[in-house]
Amino acid sequence: MVVCGDDGLAHRLAAELRGVYEEQVTLVVPPAGRRVRQPVVGRARAASAALLDRMVNAANRAAGNGNGTSGGEGSGNERLLEAAEPTESVLADAGVERATALALVYDDDETNIRAALTARRLNPRLRLVLRLYNRRLGQHIEELLDQAAALAVGDSAASVDASTTVLSDADTAAPALAATALAGTSKVVQTDGLLLRAVERTPPAPGQVADPGLCTLALLSTTSSDPAGADGSESSGERGPRLLPDEEEVAAATGRGTVVLEQVSYSGSSQSSGRGVGVVPPFASLFSRRLRWSLAGLVGAVLALAIALTIVTRDHPLRATYLTLLDILGIDDPATDASTGRQILQLLSAVVGLLLLPVLLAAVLEALGTFRSASTLRRPPRGLAGHVVLLGLGKIGTRVLTRLRELHIPVVCVEADPEARGMATARRLRVPVVLGDVTQEGVLEAAKIHRAHALLALTSVDTTNLEAALYARSVRPDLRVVLRLYDDDFAAAVYRTLRAAHPRALTRSRSVTHLAAPSFAGAMMGRQVLGAIPVERRVLLFAAVDVRGIRQLEGKTVADAFQAGSWRVLALDAAAPEERRPDLAVGPSSTGPGDTPPTSDLVWNLPPTYVLRADDRVVLAATRRGLADLLGRRPRARAAR
Repeated sequence: MVVCGDDGLAHRLAAELRGVYEEQVTLVVPPAGRRVRQPVVGRARAASAALLDRMVNAANRAAGNGNGTSGGEGSGNERLLEAAEPTESVLADAGVERATALALVYDDDETNIRAALTARRLNPRLRLVLRLYNRRLGQHIEELLDQAAALAVGDSAASVDASTTVLSDADTAAPALAATALAGTSKVVQTDGLLLRAVERTPPAPGQVADPGLCTLALLSTTSSDPAGADGSESSGERGPRLLPDEEEVAAATGRGTVVLEQVSYSGSSQSSGRGVGVVPPFASLFSRRLRWSLAGLVGAVLALAIALTIVTRDHPLRATYLTLLDILGIDDPATDASTGRQILQLLSAVVGLLLLPVLLAAVLEALGTFRSASTLRRPPRGLAGHVVLLGLGKIGTRVLTRLRELHIPVVCVEADPEARGMATARRLRVPVVLGDVTQEGVLEAAKIHRAHALLALTSVDTTNLEAALYARSVRPDLRVVLRLYDDDFAAAVYRTLRAAHPRALTRSRSVTHLAAPSFAGAMMGRQVLGAIPVERRVLLFAAVDVRGIRQLEGKTVADAFQAGSWRVLALDAAAPEERRPDLAVGPSSTGPGDTPPTSDLVWNLPPTYVLRADDRVVLAATRRGLADLLGRRPRARAAR
């Protein structure tokens, strides 16, 4: 396995492949002076190299591998290369021509695409995993590289897994971050069409029976209700969370919260959910509420005058309405020879016409102002409350913002850079933005933090996120806070301290690389990882796998295939093998807006006695190590050693 990158995701992915899947990994990173790193509290930017270097060597400390020298060979199953860019010669030195899979996880899309084209030419049989932020471009690149591999391999394409997978760490982490900020109990896995919702439930009262939902995914740690307790770390032992428990464990775990798979459905693509929102605002937003009531009153006055004229003159209602409009607009001749009632109605129509002029002028001015302000940043409304304050409009913040607006959650963004990536998205979605450094006094107040529902601190600087969270808690002690922190040990320490200081407030700390790395590792192993959900400080994966060749699944019943703490079969793809969708994350589409909702080929709640056949494809939930044991090449790796 070859991993090329310039930030924490590359190191986390290499550690995942090496420590969980026990694969031989070649890690290609820029020289120490050019690496892009996340700053950590208490350390200067230059000193943060030690943190990432420890991550690179974490799984092989006993072997003492890798000093990070250019072209150096690490002991054990790791090799570290330093290169400024992934050129053809660098990829050749990394062994791409002999590798099984290559992950290109640079922060720049163009660098990843250029390296992917070169790697596909060097090794048409190579499995490629790309990190691209531009989703539409990623679809085209994926098709292009797959087509190039098929043409180069020729007749042997059927026996070669030279697939191309395009992933985004922002898309992987955004649903979990958004769900944590909203309620703290709902975790959503959504990749385009497939939506799985896992709900965190409190322990049932004595004598009550909890609803098991589709299945119980996890038992929360015994310290989840303790402000000073651990946040379910990997080393928390029996006190930590128990992923994928069996029925006996669930029944015996009294007083512990659970994470239950509650709902599975197909929804529309997330990319089209923002339709109708853009530079051209909705029609209802063109006019203020007071102006709309004024227009409605004038329309009512016109109708009343038309009815009165019909009664007085006994004309047809259409003719009476027409004459009334002429009177209002001052076009008709004076009714000097008409009856008194007709003359009075004409005078009243003229008065209504005078009132109509300022209302029409106000409508025109408001519409022009709305169109003008549609391309500028909005300020938070004066009476705004119950919203989410989002700090940072980078890659992660932009995706989380889009996700929150899809759920119709009011958001106020805070960003220091006027040219940040997410500014255009904020304008398009008409989201209020406060420009300024969040560490400066008055910035969070301008975002109405004292009336906010939650704070999402998603900047790339740990100190900024921590300082914003502490200041927000000083303003409102019960505020819900979600922190993006890079250093996992530091994040756990911050979590425990904030919970101890504010026991009645919800605090969560999340690492984007920790959420995204399992999906990238699964793709490198040739598996389709649908998504990941955080369970305290651990990760549970949802993957689509073919049963053929997996001895733990093939020929066994669903009950026998279940391995507590490792994996669990959730659903079966009932479509015929030749009619299956390549990507289970994309649901079947309707032909028109009036059609019935599309039906899914996935069968949930499988009977325990169902025997899994070689041609079946299933959706399963698995831990990181469980997925490695089930689908990895660990037996072969051990045999080689």
